[in-house]
Amino acid sequence: MALQVFTAVTGAGWESALVGALDRDDHGVTVVRRCVDVSDLLAAAATGTGQAALLSAELRRLDGDAVARLHAAGVAVVGLVEPGDETAAQRLRRLGVVQVLPADADPEVIARALRDAVSGVPAAGHDVADPRAALPLPSAPGEPERPPGGPGRVVAVWGATGAPGRTTVAVGLADEAARLGTSALLVDADVYGGVVAQVLGLLDESPGLAGAARQAGAGALDGPSLVALAWAVRPQLRVLPGPARADRWPELRPGAVRTVLEEARRVAELTVVDCAFSVEDDEELSFDTAAPRRNGATLAVLEHADTVLCVSGADPVGLQRCVRALDQLRDVLPGVEPELVVNQVRRGPVPGDPRQEVGDALERFTGRRPRWFLPADRRATDAALAAGRTLAEVAPGSALRTDLRALAAELTGTGVPAAGRRSTWRNRRAG
Repeated sequence: MALQVFTAVTGAGWESALVGALDRDDHGVTVVRRCVDVSDLLAAAATGTGQAALLSAELRRLDGDAVARLHAAGVAVVGLVEPGDETAAQRLRRLGVVQVLPADADPEVIARALRDAVSGVPAAGHDVADPRAALPLPSAPGEPERPPGGPGRVVAVWGATGAPGRTTVAVGLADEAARLGTSALLVDADVYGGVVAQVLGLLDESPGLAGAARQAGAGALDGPSLVALAWAVRPQLRVLPGPARADRWPELRPGAVRTVLEEARRVAELTVVDCAFSVEDDEELSFDTAAPRRNGATLAVLEHADTVLCVSGADPVGLQRCVRALDQLRDVLPGVEPELVVNQVRRGPVPGDPRQEVGDALERFTGRRPRWFLPADRRATDAALAAGRTLAEVAPGSALRTDLRALAAELTGTGVPAAGRRSTWRNRRAG
């Protein structure tokens, strides 16, 4: 049976000749619809009558979300560009089009690419840049340039609803990693109201993550443009603020967020992402067509991260919420295995030794024991919040700061100076 193909190359001078050549029986391809724009192409894909789409880089309003929707509809995509136009080819690849060919390619070659795309065969013969190739963060004035390193790591800081201290952990982890010599990028991806910019005393009206997602959706995001959108807080630490208002969550499309994180791997050795709490994945069930998913950005981060830290409060309410959140995460993303971080540990909310009691409870109900315990230090966190600074700046001797430093050292594989190892809670693992 011939491969059913949609085309969306309107306006190209070579369209008619190509469609006629592809429709020949010996190519095994049949053009079932010539679409006039992206909307027409998506509508055709939703009918289930085609298996692949052939589109040109010049197609108006083509973005990463449209390509993702084609893939979700089971339609493979092959791109065509004017011969020698590597810029257009690179844009299509950034949008998620793996197979990209020059428009003057032999029809049999194009037909073979369509068949390969449908069967999932990777593109061959294309010099596609590895998105994980690392680029150095620009150095501060007077600081020597950092040499390029390997692929950067992504750490997602997630946790149940309430206030278990996700942002405190994310900010502290990124700041301490930077102080240990690791180039770090802190990303605020909380779609329910991120506060990283406010916590660090930054203007929250900058484009930040939303601007990066827009560029990613248009296939225009690269390492330098991502760095330009991020605030340089101090040497080795940059911050990509989240949307200033929670109702702007539709700007953070899952596909675009994944692209941002891929670019983040190139510009920083460690990317720390402050996530929202909710992982519900049922918003689209209320719609007959593809609809924005508020929690899609959170799910994309959790799927993409190398390490997921689940932050839990150390009180009975926080522990109960953590247990339920982990159970829900297991249903939605069974392949994600978070590491537990118990925050705000103190005597009082639970009887006996809080570390032992909390560790036993979480192991009993979740099957896993916390790897890290962070002490409650309200005076230090209040001082940092009031000043719009990090714990290391306002309370360098804080026990919480010391343990966050040890956590950063373990995640980045760097050593902690002896002077920074004193703490009564000193990153001791339970069990």
